[in-house]
Amino acid sequence: MNKRLTWTSKICFGIGAFGKDAVYAIVSTFLLYFLTDIKGVAPAFVGTLFLVARIFDAVNDPIMGVIVDNTRSKFGKFRPWIMLGTVLNSIVLVFLYWNTSLSGTAYAAYIAVLYILWGMTYTIEDIPYWSMVPALTDDPKERDQVSSIPRFFASLAWLIVGSGGFAIIGFLGKGNESAGFSKLAMIIAVVFIIASTLTCLKCREAHETPKNAEKTSIKQMLKILFTNDQVLVVLGVAAFFNLGYQLENSFATFYFKYVTNSADGTLFSVYTGVAGIAQMATLALFPYVSSKIGRPVAYLTAAVSQLIGFAALLVCGYVCPSNIIMVGVCSAIINIGIGLMLVLVTVSLADVVDYGEYKFGTRNESVIFSTQTFVVKLAGAVSGFISGIGLEIIGFVENTAQSQQTITGMRVLMFVIPAIFAVITYIIYKKGYKIKGEFYENMKAELEKRN
Repeated sequence: MNKRLTWTSKICFGIGAFGKDAVYAIVSTFLLYFLTDIKGVAPAFVGTLFLVARIFDAVNDPIMGVIVDNTRSKFGKFRPWIMLGTVLNSIVLVFLYWNTSLSGTAYAAYIAVLYILWGMTYTIEDIPYWSMVPALTDDPKERDQVSSIPRFFASLAWLIVGSGGFAIIGFLGKGNESAGFSKLAMIIAVVFIIASTLTCLKCREAHETPKNAEKTSIKQMLKILFTNDQVLVVLGVAAFFNLGYQLENSFATFYFKYVTNSADGTLFSVYTGVAGIAQMATLALFPYVSSKIGRPVAYLTAAVSQLIGFAALLVCGYVCPSNIIMVGVCSAIINIGIGLMLVLVTVSLADVVDYGEYKFGTRNESVIFSTQTFVVKLAGAVSGFISGIGLEIIGFVENTAQSQQTITGMRVLMFVIPAIFAVITYIIYKKGYKIKGEFYENMKAELEKRN
């Protein structure tokens, strides 16, 4: 695979991440708030729904990976599923935030069905999208770019939806938050379809699967996932990273509204806005940083950065909770680490695809990358469950001043637990990941001989 990717292809591939992460951002950042504070759904029900639905959906991810790996078409094995998943997920997103007149049990059932469908249709698009990374190029430097560019666009989507979300919702709804959410969901759905179309038109896998290649069975899928030791290591890294990241992300709206008393959303917008900028800057610089310090040091930097940022914001919450500058600085420190982790997990999985070919003779991009989607969703399920049940345990009451016990609980859920997960993430990488240094060089040399 010697053909170089054009910058048009690289950018169009990245634009696809902008659309799909705009969808993920409005669900991950705002759905808990939308359901509890606007629609009046019990937090415990929402937390349980998030857990059950996402676990159910996550189990489907490796199966979707097998389906994609076994696809043989003139459009490749990734692009047909990307477009199908995009269209289906966009439709479900619109109805998820639809300004319906349903209430009570009927509305709870409506949301439960749609949330499950949302996760399943997102899987159809997400797995083939990320699976394209190792199929587009096997050059290490180019792979760093191909991994960091979509993460850059994804962070841009989170920046716009996160920091500008409340302002956009207010503008679109003209004082009616429910209507504002509904209109924003429609806009994001259209953007998603346009972005995925550009990706599919301008990106082709250079590492094509022969039409007569042996297809992957469920039994082979399980063998790939459980005998490839490096898949399991990256799975652990991604799981704990996403647990902390998504818990902090889902709790930010509550923390800044109730702990810092920023009911107008100003501090939340600053926090998420700086987060997006910090992630984008980190992702843009990642190929350069990786070439200078190496991925092992980058992993350490990611963990330390998150740990320092969470600790500083926790202290800031006691000393000067409403200080915009401190909130922004702490957010930048945290999200430098998060930005590094977002791309490190992706490039590590791309290397695991090569490792699978080196050790077992098969690449299985979609099966391996389905583990990333699996752990992201599983982490989302667990973090959503922790958030919903956690709000009940700490005595949260929506749209009112919170007790000191509740405020302390929010601080623990927002800062302490994610910081612990950041440390665990690095320990797993340090102890278990071996595709680096001399081993990596020997592996690449052996693969070049075979090909």
